[in-house]
Amino acid sequence: METFFKKALLGLTVSLMFVSGVFAFNSNNGANKKLKEKLYIPQEHGKYGKDSIKCITNLSLYREFYKQWKASGYKSPSVHDAIGPWRWVFNNCPEASQNAYIDGNNMMEFFMKKAKSEADKTTYVDTMMMIYDQRIKYFGREGYILGRKGSDLIKNLPEEYERAYHIFKKSVDLRGDKSESFVLVYYFRTVTKMVDDNKLEKLTIVETYDQLSQIIDHNIKASAGDSKGASAWENVKGNIELVFEPYATCEDLIPIFTKKFEETPNDVELLKKITDMLDSKDCTDSDLFFKASVKLNKLEPSPKSSFMLAKMLLKKDKFDEAIPYLESALKIEDQDKKADVFILLATVYRQKNEFIKARNYALSSLDLRPGEGNAYLLIGDMYAASASECGDNDLTRKVAYWAAVDKYIKAKSVDPDIAEMAGKRIEIYSKQFPGGETIFFYDLVEGDSYNVGCWINETTKVRALK
Repeated sequence: METFFKKALLGLTVSLMFVSGVFAFNSNNGANKKLKEKLYIPQEHGKYGKDSIKCITNLSLYREFYKQWKASGYKSPSVHDAIGPWRWVFNNCPEASQNAYIDGNNMMEFFMKKAKSEADKTTYVDTMMMIYDQRIKYFGREGYILGRKGSDLIKNLPEEYERAYHIFKKSVDLRGDKSESFVLVYYFRTVTKMVDDNKLEKLTIVETYDQLSQIIDHNIKASAGDSKGASAWENVKGNIELVFEPYATCEDLIPIFTKKFEETPNDVELLKKITDMLDSKDCTDSDLFFKASVKLNKLEPSPKSSFMLAKMLLKKDKFDEAIPYLESALKIEDQDKKADVFILLATVYRQKNEFIKARNYALSSLDLRPGEGNAYLLIGDMYAASASECGDNDLTRKVAYWAAVDKYIKAKSVDPDIAEMAGKRIEIYSKQFPGGETIFFYDLVEGDSYNVGCWINETTKVRALK
């Protein structure tokens, strides 16, 4: 009885396939023509369409064959039996099941990979695109579905990058911060391809990079506490940066932004984009960066614009002029940026030989960013520079080097990025330690605590020159 029932089901399926003119899978029997047919008719009869019994029957039939195919590891020929009732559901009751769209695309992808010609492959991919469109029509979630539609298109037909670009753009514009990471990567690649083929202006790369960077940064912050999630988004950021790098030279960026600046010099959003991008790519020596920073600070004074202007002045060694802008920049809300401001203030006062002020600012940066090795380097350098002036004999003119080396050791331990630099300083200034005879003469023992006086006023350990 079971065998008979299965045969009956199969017969019904074959009949439906014949009556509806459903997909055939031999390239010689007109499959391409049928696949290109319009695949849906708007429904006005509820979830199960005009003929609800037939809809439910076909829905059950296709699902049964589909499950057999899936259970076999996608090897069973039952996928061919699933297509007939699936297509009837797709045409006649498109609101019956959202899973029908997911299953349909899985089957189309299977047939596409088995296609014997490029024409057949293209036809199956086009069918996948139509399935996505109808899914959006009846089940919404447009931005989300477009992301998948675009990725399927670019993966299977990379030559259709222009079509994929428009799909991805709409998806990201709709989804914003909720965009999925793979969509961002594919989208940016299509943008660069469009620019390379002179179908978009080069500025589009910069604007898209800026848009995607904000989305990625948002998700990195939102993943705080989730190391796996944060790491995944960091990888996406690295991928985007890698693709952007060839287009991110100062030689590329400055002409692009100069033209835009000259066209709309009072566009605050453009000024922010110019200063942010040129700053991130170390193009701050340019005349454009100077003009944009000054203009932005005039039109919309803010801690951020003050920070930009201060950095520009520091590039020109205009330390005194930079100070008021840096002090204004201390109102910035971003704590990481604020730590940068403290470091720059410390550097400025170091240049002015106002060591106490410089150290205070360096310590303030460490309060916000304890792993800031540059702050320890800066303090160590000031201690070393003060050594000869902070003593009056063979011992006291050397003891500041102990305190300086302490800071370099600390810098090396907290910040791997400057470990090599700190190590060189340790090597250089350890050679300035007082000799063993000097230590003995002043009744000291290696390892003892010692308070370095002068403005330094810090406790360290006695060490002899080795």
